Amino acid sequence: MKKLHLLLTVFALFSIIACKQQIKVTYPDTAKVDTINDYFGTLVADPYRWLENDTSTETEAWVNAENAVTEAYLAKIPYRESVRKRLEKIWDYPKFGVPFQEGNYFFFFKNDGLQNQSVLYIKNGIDGEPQMLLDPNTFSEDGTIALAGLSVSRDAKYLAYSLATSGSDWNEIHVMEIEGRKELTDVLNWVKFSGMSWEKEGFYYSRYDEPVKGLEYSNKNEYHKVFYHKIGTPQTEDILIFQDPTHPLRNYGASVTDDEHFLILYQSESTSGNAMYCKDLTKKNSKFQPLVTGFENDFSVVDNLGDQLLVVTNYHAPKKMLVLMDPTQPDPDNWTVVIPEQEDVLQSIDLAGERIIAEYMVKSASKAMLFDYNGNQLGDIELPTVGTLAGFSGKKGENVAFYGFTSYTFPTTIFKYDVATNQTEVYIKPELDFDPDKYAVQQVEYPSKDGTLITMFIVHQKGLKLDGNNPTLLYGYGGFNISMTPGFSVTRLAFIEQGGIYAVPNLRGGGEYGEEWHKAGTLERKQNVFDDFIAAAEYLIEEKYTSPEKLAIMGGSNGGLLVGACMIQRPELFKVALPAVGVMDMLRYHKFTIGWAWATDYGTSETEEGFNYLIKYSPIHNIKDGVSYPATLVTTADHDDRVVPAHSFKFIARLQAADAGPNPVLVRIETKAGHGGGKPTSKVIEEYGDVWSFMFWNLGMTPKF
Repeated sequence: MKKLHLLLTVFALFSIIACKQQIKVTYPDTAKVDTINDYFGTLVADPYRWLENDTSTETEAWVNAENAVTEAYLAKIPYRESVRKRLEKIWDYPKFGVPFQEGNYFFFFKNDGLQNQSVLYIKNGIDGEPQMLLDPNTFSEDGTIALAGLSVSRDAKYLAYSLATSGSDWNEIHVMEIEGRKELTDVLNWVKFSGMSWEKEGFYYSRYDEPVKGLEYSNKNEYHKVFYHKIGTPQTEDILIFQDPTHPLRNYGASVTDDEHFLILYQSESTSGNAMYCKDLTKKNSKFQPLVTGFENDFSVVDNLGDQLLVVTNYHAPKKMLVLMDPTQPDPDNWTVVIPEQEDVLQSIDLAGERIIAEYMVKSASKAMLFDYNGNQLGDIELPTVGTLAGFSGKKGENVAFYGFTSYTFPTTIFKYDVATNQTEVYIKPELDFDPDKYAVQQVEYPSKDGTLITMFIVHQKGLKLDGNNPTLLYGYGGFNISMTPGFSVTRLAFIEQGGIYAVPNLRGGGEYGEEWHKAGTLERKQNVFDDFIAAAEYLIEEKYTSPEKLAIMGGSNGGLLVGACMIQRPELFKVALPAVGVMDMLRYHKFTIGWAWATDYGTSETEEGFNYLIKYSPIHNIKDGVSYPATLVTTADHDDRVVPAHSFKFIARLQAADAGPNPVLVRIETKAGHGGGKPTSKVIEEYGDVWSFMFWNLGMTPKF
């Protein structure tokens, strides 16, 4: 019997190997055009420029052909459906958002498990019975219309909410009368990169002019404006609050302090650095007064304390500080420092009760401290383990606050916090089939190419053997001052429970160690980010966690650029590459939608200096003919108007033409989806089912589901 069992096992193994060898790929023929650009005397060909026209019939036919090839490949992976079903099973548990208060009401989001979109609930008082207020799942049958944002009026009479269709950044604002659940006739269009901030019987928001028909998802976004909308009036009667026709490439946002004393106007040219203006709403016909000008530093108003503003800034404080600013005397010499810059990075400030809650980042994990309004430290807020605070919600004068907390082996849990006593209790704990004791989390340090020490989290099952044979997923981002901190993910669990290792390095370009760390990975220093990621892979190999044949890399958006650049620079180091919605054409990224706002991190090819360093790492422009590249599955979506899909289209077309190895290089193009935000659960599970199946298959894994 044992001999028969052994023979059957061997037969099954050879069947899988044989099946794998049978997956042959024939790529579509992608036409080339004779487009050449002259960059400061250097001629650069762009043969796939035609794929930038995402609405043409030619591009549509190409997309269909590429998707057909990818689907045919994935369909031959014998456990594809099992992977999807496993994801669906572990995903199916109730998930809650952090409650927030407005008036006498408390609001929170809940997803029963597999709902495409989370549902907004309301309670009258903290102990009231929850009632459904808004169910985004009713907006569309397939869940592709998502709730993108919301704002409750201070008297809790109205709910303004914005909708995003098919993942686009374009929003449409609607208004509900909360008491009677009555939908009003107010509908605001062509809203983008905007909140909704209430004053009296209306709110401030930002929008663009209506775009050219057919170019809604690709044209450069220009001439952002701020409006005030009064409830019950048509959008055509909205009051223009601010515009600047002399600077088309700037964004504006308006925010009202909690007591409606001040209107704050933010002005930015990119993803970091902003100017700030203030208008005193208590004074009739008052004008905007500048608080800070220029775009060298970040400024954010927390709220006001009487006639003064509490402001978080990195001005002469790369790790940020909290100051009190008098709007009538905003010069830095007149600031009062409430909480000075500390050794750790200040992430955010919240007010609750009569206290200041300061969230810091210590070696890429959260720490929370309590202060009074004079900046005297009153103690730490105890957190469960090394992890990440997922939102802190409180109000001045109210001692009850809420926060979420998560870590790699700690599913997001909601805590209730008593500000007066500095005591915390579990409010909502998720119930799911997960045993954290089976997994280990460690943080290591390794040297990058230039000797800079980089920290990295490594997650795996306990009892791991360091024999160099473990399938490993290296995930990274490294840009825009965004930090990679510990968080729970059921999608990742499906990989780790199969013996996989998950590793996340804190690359330069991120915000884990302050603004200097961020700047060390920008502009002509961007190669540092790629070096940090490559060094992470080399560390994992040298320490026998894995080997090049067992190593996959993954990242999205700026992280897609990271994966694209590293797989091109060191193709022999990785077996699988998974670049998602990546910025792949560094010479033209700034010409589409909001791409121009990324210039402070990237620079642009409009200058000779920018061109000279961008051309060295731009993924599309550094693919070489005749090279064997890793097994690659590029993912993008047809409604991505953040990083337009042309980046991924042109990248995979060039890669398929150049690759000379045995590994598949494919693209998966989702329909009715965008950059990722608001994607329905069903689409997320389908996508990860395909991505994980592709990765498992090419890493030689046989999942046991």
